[in-house]
Amino acid sequence: MNITDVNIKWEELRQIIARDFDTELPDLKVMLFLIGVQELGQGAKQFSKREKEELMHIATCRLFSSMGFYELKGLDKDGWPHWQLANPIPNYTLLEQEMILKSLIIDYFQELEII
Repeated sequence: MNITDVNIKWEELRQIIARDFDTELPDLKVMLFLIGVQELGQGAKQFSKREKEELMHIATCRLFSSMGFYELKGLDKDGWPHWQLANPIPNYTLLEQEMILKSLIIDYFQELEII
């Protein structure tokens, strides 16, 4: 997908999520949080600030696992997934990081048949 396609699909996805959750357009952090909650698999509930950060980390690891950078190590006693770095992540620029994450998020929601 080129940058234009990513940006178009990203905006479409944001519209879908905003409509489905009856909320404002989500930013990248909100999308990572939603993926983290989905990957945790414990449903919607109140999370502490630390847990929200961990959920975004889970999402990032899950997304980058599709590129071979992380692999799932297992679940802890509370059912939280833990990932380990499988291959070093290249030093992407901030713009490259954002585009890669958006593209991976789009792919993730396409797999779930959300878009």
